[in-house]
Amino acid sequence: MQHKAHQPLMPCTSKYLQYRWDKNDFEIHKKKVQSAKATLNTSPPKIYNHILVKRKKKMLEDERLSTIQRDNHMLLDKISHIKKTAGRIDCKNEYVSKRLDTEKRQEALLEIVKNNKRMLQSLSHCEPYYSAQGWNEQWIKTLGLMKSIGRFPPLNYAQPPVDVWPQKTMVFSKGKP
Repeated sequence: MQHKAHQPLMPCTSKYLQYRWDKNDFEIHKKKVQSAKATLNTSPPKIYNHILVKRKKKMLEDERLSTIQRDNHMLLDKISHIKKTAGRIDCKNEYVSKRLDTEKRQEALLEIVKNNKRMLQSLSHCEPYYSAQGWNEQWIKTLGLMKSIGRFPPLNYAQPPVDVWPQKTMVFSKGKP
């Protein structure tokens, strides 16, 4: 039934025969296209050694490297000679500089250390302003509220121990210590 819808390029008497001939021609064309071999040469061009190897450049590089090597060797000889001998100049300075107010500075330093110790003792003995236990109770209350108003199952929050809470930080809500 496909031959009825077929539109041949040339006028014909039998649309069915023309359809079969066109179909046969198309199949032959498909086979030829599939078995066709590429005519493009995609191989790289031939490489010539005289273009690839630049002798003048290599010769200049070798000469530069030999000059550097010779200079390095000369410097190494000079350094080893200086290390073996004491050298020409005595540049050892054994003078120890002294300050005139050394004792005064040490006394001031001791005074500062004593003041620091006294301050540390007074700070360690004073009571904290904020209560870590209050924070812990507030957190437990907050977890209870979150559980009661939550739409989904609550997340498992790990409850930190009381002594982990920092002692001197701010609280957002006003509470009694």
